Amino acid sequence: MAAFGHTFPFYAGPKPTFPTDTTLAVIVAIFLTSLATFIIILPGIRGKMRLFWMLRVVTSLFIGAVILAVNFSSEWSVGQVSTNTSYKAFSSQWISANVGLQIGLGGVNITLTGTPVQQLNETIDYNEEFTWHLGENYAEEYANALEKGLPDPVLYLAEKFTPHSPCGLHGQYRLAGHYTSAMLWVAFLCWLLANVMLSMPALVYGGHMLLATGLFQLLGLLFFSTATSLTPPCPLRLGAATLHTHRGPAYWITLTTGLLCVLLGLAMVVAHRMQPHRLKAFFSQSVGEDPVLELNPEEGGLLNPRYRSTTESPEPQDIPLSEASSEAPCEEPDCAL
Repeated sequence: MAAFGHTFPFYAGPKPTFPTDTTLAVIVAIFLTSLATFIIILPGIRGKMRLFWMLRVVTSLFIGAVILAVNFSSEWSVGQVSTNTSYKAFSSQWISANVGLQIGLGGVNITLTGTPVQQLNETIDYNEEFTWHLGENYAEEYANALEKGLPDPVLYLAEKFTPHSPCGLHGQYRLAGHYTSAMLWVAFLCWLLANVMLSMPALVYGGHMLLATGLFQLLGLLFFSTATSLTPPCPLRLGAATLHTHRGPAYWITLTTGLLCVLLGLAMVVAHRMQPHRLKAFFSQSVGEDPVLELNPEEGGLLNPRYRSTTESPEPQDIPLSEASSEAPCEEPDCAL
């Protein structure tokens, strides 16, 4: 290797960047396809119902897409810094680069981009992921990165998240990721149940499930914030600069969506108590009352019908028999004729 002018260790072969997360692409494609399908059939809805359907479908698809997308996002905590730092081990050469750190629920993503990209006769553009999903071994992935000879800034940041690092970032973020992801999956299930109930005469319970969707999202944020603040922050020094992390876009969009679900759920519960007929009209349901089942909002709402008691039931009416049937049966032999 020294004969070819390389400094050991070096990054053998072409430097593959971390592939695009196809999971997020699939999620976005599915929800965009659903939205496009609805837009195609939208002209078939007449009157004001077209606007009501548009608001309901777009809001519901947005909430579902956000819950799934943030669960696989790597931007819950992010940080970036421009610095001059060493490039390879056993080398005194330094580079000028932008170093980025994205922490998700399932791992970390580290980027290293030279400024300019072409330095030291190399293309400095790295994007590496290290995961701690269930069944994944972070320490093994870090050992593989050492064998590949990744640049010093990437290995330095990855080492801070190893299980045996004195910073304790691995257990901190791994615990936060597991509990937050579990809460988001429960929120997604509540979102599915809310859509099912809102398509049936169960609007108040659909509002309850929508409220639960927001509460589980906020509970996940509480787990993430609590778990990531259990230990003091670990300094991440790269050359003369220090990399600081802060809440990323995934955190804030989850907070916004959670609050939106809570407000919509509360609004539906209040509307069910105050204006049940308008609520049913907004969801394109019949506002006519059943003549047999009297819906009494004060006694439980749309799903708790109050049946008439025996005292309220109409008196039984005597139905006279027809003349032919009221006549006494004939027992004479001639009557059979």
